[in-house]
Amino acid sequence: MKIEFITSKDNALFKEIRQLQATGPKGQKARFACGQALLEGIHLVQTWVGDPALQFLITSEIGLQNPEIAQAVYDHVEICPETRVYQLDKGLWDLLSDLVNAPHIAGLLNLPQSALAPQQSVATLDGDVVILDRIQDAGNVGTILRTAAAAGFTQVVALTGCAHLWSSKVLRAGMGAHRLLDLYEGWSTQQVLSAVTAPLLAAIADGELELFNMRKELIHPVAWVMGSEGHGVSTDLMAQAKSVSIPIDPRVESLNVSTAAAVCLFETLRVRRA
Repeated sequence: MKIEFITSKDNALFKEIRQLQATGPKGQKARFACGQALLEGIHLVQTWVGDPALQFLITSEIGLQNPEIAQAVYDHVEICPETRVYQLDKGLWDLLSDLVNAPHIAGLLNLPQSALAPQQSVATLDGDVVILDRIQDAGNVGTILRTAAAAGFTQVVALTGCAHLWSSKVLRAGMGAHRLLDLYEGWSTQQVLSAVTAPLLAAIADGELELFNMRKELIHPVAWVMGSEGHGVSTDLMAQAKSVSIPIDPRVESLNVSTAAAVCLFETLRVRRA
């Protein structure tokens, strides 16, 4: 296995990695321009071991001394011999990673075509869908993606205004769920209403339907709409959706959006298994 060394923060690849880590529109623009996302940490890298889309691995001397990291690197290179492996000086790694005491391993993943053309709609989106309406907190978005994958909801649409689905923070919170999902982002409300065929169910605090009395609705494909905690579900989507409430103690105002999504998706799963 050939290892290339990076010893300067002026190295072009090191600069590119730093750009991919940027938050907000700046980071999203860099990921689109490079056509890549940054995988940080051993779990994310292991998720894509053997996938040709993982074309670059970045580690350090300390990293290669870790048996789990070394195994992941060697396994991936054996399956995908065109992979380029880079070793950073320890000082550069400290500049690269904002994760405290994180294992020294990262990767550059080629984005799927759907991510490179995020606003491209599809004629129809049949079956179950999770719709994210302007959820800006990356941790919440990634957690919902992980929950969706766990509950068997494989189609996720993020409207314009959501955190970028392939940002470092969303990827970390998703814990590998991205590989199991069909992701669409940058959609408008009209694109959602035109493409999604399942009835829309919007989770809100004072919904007309109570979640735990919805066997008839949940037994068939549904499109769960989760709105931002600040603004809720948009009026255009609400006009086409049935509103659903989760019974909670009246002394508590509301649930975190990722928690609400988990309750709704797993109640759907429970109903169907019953």
